[in-house]
Amino acid sequence: MEKGVPIRSITRSIAALKAINRHGSLSMMEIAKASQVPYPTACRIVQTLLYEGLIEQEPSRKRYRATALVQTLATGFQHDDELVRLARPHIVGLTKRVGWPVSVAIRVGRDMMLRDSTHANSSLTFEHYYPGFTLPILDSASGKVSMAYADDDEREMILRFMRVSQDIDLNYLATAEVGLDVERIRADGYAVQGRNHYNLTPGKTSSIAVPIFRNGKFEAAMTLAFFVAAMKLSTALERYLDDMKATAAAISHDLSNGGPQGSA
Repeated sequence: MEKGVPIRSITRSIAALKAINRHGSLSMMEIAKASQVPYPTACRIVQTLLYEGLIEQEPSRKRYRATALVQTLATGFQHDDELVRLARPHIVGLTKRVGWPVSVAIRVGRDMMLRDSTHANSSLTFEHYYPGFTLPILDSASGKVSMAYADDDEREMILRFMRVSQDIDLNYLATAEVGLDVERIRADGYAVQGRNHYNLTPGKTSSIAVPIFRNGKFEAAMTLAFFVAAMKLSTALERYLDDMKATAAAISHDLSNGGPQGSA
């Protein structure tokens, strides 16, 4: 087997479990669609997850949901919640000023995972996004920022694993790589996604993302999302980019100094 090639059955099982966990409850057909596997394969995966106790069938209907046992998979995950604690007042303040929802995301594998957002604080949103929601790294403004500020070796490692993945179209990946202008993003200090296709309302929003740093090293991406129909991307950049950069700089300062004015 080629070095670095993932085991497809495990990859598919993880995709199914992530889909169930994200949506809360899915039918067998919905699991097959969400994890992009044939229906018979989805049935075998669900039976395995049921056997392991990670999911359960809902009473009185053929839908499946995650069990509390899923939490044991995160036992060794000790991510610092200081990011959320320190960023929260800043992103809430930004949303109050501009109206649009703001989120903070970190890279987890090949995805960007939301750590916090202000969608619940804004009426200018189609959906509410909560911590744990994931976006593909090459199809999101936050992901592009993360890739641009990653070390060269780290970025190449991510792309290498994506190239050998059996779930990613190589033509799509090649196009996405060409569109990832690392030098421009670093020079301008932001990345954009003209239309967000991999969220809960595909194609209806655009995004701008800026980096957050801890002691000079990239920590997370802060993203502002707005309705495509509301304004052009160029107009949004003109109106909001300076405020976004200032907000991200304030969060970076707090992360690097233990809190506002260096307090614990």
